[in-house]
Parts: sequence; C-alpha cells; structure tokens
Amino acid sequence: MKYKAIFFDRDNTLTYANPRKIEWRKSTIESWSGKTFEMDYDKMMDLFDKAEYDKNGFKKVEDEIEFWKRYYLQMLIGEGIQEDLDERSRLLFTEFWCNEERLLFEEVIDVLEYFKKKGYKMGVISDTSPSLQLTLENLGLGKYFDSYTCSDIVGAMKPDPKIYNVALKSLGVKAEESIYVDDYDIEADGARILGFTSFHIDRNNKSQNDWTIQSLREIVDYVEQVGLG
Repeated sequence: MKYKAIFFDRDNTLTYANPRKIEWRKSTIESWSGKTFEMDYDKMMDLFDKAEYDKNGFKKVEDEIEFWKRYYLQMLIGEGIQEDLDERSRLLFTEFWCNEERLLFEEVIDVLEYFKKKGYKMGVISDTSPSLQLTLENLGLGKYFDSYTCSDIVGAMKPDPKIYNVALKSLGVKAEESIYVDDYDIEADGARILGFTSFHIDRNNKSQNDWTIQSLREIVDYVEQVGLG
C-alpha cells in the first residue's frame, strides 16, 4: 500500500529550544535577582501549579496566553524579585511567546519539501496547547501542514490511541497509509501499534530500537528504498 500521509511530533523532532533565548532568560533574571537562576522539571511544575495551569488543557489560544503571563509573573516572584514585576513579566512573555523561542533542525525544510512534492498529506501530532499551529506558522512551516492535532483540544495525550485517530481522521487516511515520527519511543510505539509505519528519532544515538533514526532524512531514504515514495 502506497503511503498517503506523514505525521510529525513537534518538539525535538521538527524543532528545538533556542539556546540563545534560554541564555538570555537566565542572564536577565539573574541581573534582576542578583543570584543564580536555574530551572528544572520540579521547579517548572511548581510554577505551573502557582500559575493555575488548567489540568483539563486549554481550548483556546487566549487562555494559553493568559496562563503564560501568570507563569512568568510567578517565576519572578519565586526568584525574590519585587521591583517592576508587571513590566518585567510582560518582557519575558513578549520575548518567548512565538518569538524565536524554537528553532528548526537543519534538515526539516528539505524533508518537508520532499514529501510535499510527492503529494503527501502532512500533519503534526503534539502533546501541547492550542498554539501548536501558530508556533509552526511562525517558523514558516504553515504551507506544509494540512492538520495540527494537539492534546489539549483532543483531551488525550500520546500514546493514547484517541489522539492518533483524531489526526488520521483530520486527513482522511488510515494508519496503514501513514508514517509517524516522534522523539519519544513510547509515543512512536503507540502509533506503530495502530498500524502506522513509525520511527523513533534519537539524534544522540542512544536508542537501539529497530525503528530508530538519527535524522528525518532517513525517512526519505526509507520510502525511496521500499519504493513507496
């Protein structure tokens, strides 16, 4: 059966965090607080709670925006910063909200161009909020994707079959007609169980799974080799 569609995860598959922005945040907050700034998972989750993250997920971009404004305010309060809180939290929000906070891996455009020229339908499946489409359009990828499936709106996270099935329905294709790639092996496996041809992308080459790749270009090589491109 010839493939008709390809779906991608977003973070660490198509995009990665902009290190310049991360360093800017660190140095800026340190200049305001006068102490070292560090961010780990537990600290981030605590900030999510303090900023009143909606456990049911955001259904509108506007709700997501308001959450991140609260998040940056709570971040500054947690660092002991007391002066100009509103102004400084707005600055952090403006610098990060869809503003070069992500970069594309170097092969992404070439790979998307390949599948576009081959007539593939393309979609993104991501455990994230409604801004998924906006973030990718901001990176110039809007012309490639036909659907954006995010966990907040679906009400399910990968590897729950529901989110993959919603994505398939959005493009009118079957799992057996589709390729999927994700940087989490359990999420790639979730798609494979449903019948996708699924790849786990591990750019650091730490995984030894049969369907592990190090670059999206390897998917192009695969469809060319099997004659289903």
